[in-house]
Amino acid sequence: MLNILVVEDEPLFAETLRHLIELNPLYVVTDVAEDSAGALAAAATRRPDLALVDLQLAHGSTGFSVAAKLAEMGVACLFTSGKAPSFPIPDLALGCLVKPFSEEDLVRALKAAEDIIRGRERLRPSRPGNLRLYAEESAAVETIAAAPIPPRSSARRRLRDRLGRLFRGLQRPRPRRAG
Repeated sequence: MLNILVVEDEPLFAETLRHLIELNPLYVVTDVAEDSAGALAAAATRRPDLALVDLQLAHGSTGFSVAAKLAEMGVACLFTSGKAPSFPIPDLALGCLVKPFSEEDLVRALKAAEDIIRGRERLRPSRPGNLRLYAEESAAVETIAAAPIPPRSSARRRLRDRLGRLFRGLQRPRPRRAG
């Protein structure tokens, strides 16, 4: 059973999300909150395993601050937003499910999040295209950064030398024609 807290400031969308989540008997919505104070109070009352957190919340609070406080409490977060952050934030959330999303997208995103929380590896990952998982993005960046820089090839060196001679030749003054 996965206990889920929904942090969403649009009441109709929050209730729709609750309904879609609870269609699966393995998921229970512990509470719905519209801002930071409500989310923290709900998490303290009944600790969720996962929080679905919108980035723009009521009363001037943001999903980033909610995720930071929930992370301190040991609650995993998955952002739900119309516009995903342009950079991975693995310290705050597992990832971001970009709105609008379908029921199938939500089900697959929750399954992926549950697998991460439970430490399970999936043989055939099946996740929606609008789900960004930050751990994967961070790992890809670290792999690229750790890759050795290949030495310049001899063909590249010869090309650079030819271009250098060509540009030096263009810079020399040309003799004037008598005319």
